[in-house]
Amino acid sequence: MEYVRKGSTIILRLERGEEVVSALKELQKKENVLSASYSGIGATDNATIGVYNTAEKRYEATQLTGDMEIAALNGNLSRTKDGEPYIHAHAVLGRGREAHAGHLNAAIISATAEIFVFVTDIAVSRRADPETGLNVFEFQND
Repeated sequence: MEYVRKGSTIILRLERGEEVVSALKELQKKENVLSASYSGIGATDNATIGVYNTAEKRYEATQLTGDMEIAALNGNLSRTKDGEPYIHAHAVLGRGREAHAGHLNAAIISATAEIFVFVTDIAVSRRADPETGLNVFEFQND
């Protein structure tokens, strides 16, 4: 992972073999990011995406292998109540005329990934929402 930061913008490049979600978590720790949004593109050959089953309140994961473009990588960084990094990632992965989209659990980079991270100074944590079963934003009133 290589990156450069200027003010509230971080430009990140991931290399072959690096995993996207864990790299974002590492970056969040290194740069002490409270919250941020990000957007990126790249290539993967091994990824797990999920779609949330609202009736059962759980993600249904799908493992994907083979060369795929990361046509869209979007999400946000926040913190848990304990202050640990929390990565919320969505992706559109495609090859040929086939595309898969959903919550990104993991993606191993097969060539490169280019990600722009837009940092804020707003403290955002997560709380469990009993109605949906999701970890939703909880805003800090400072």
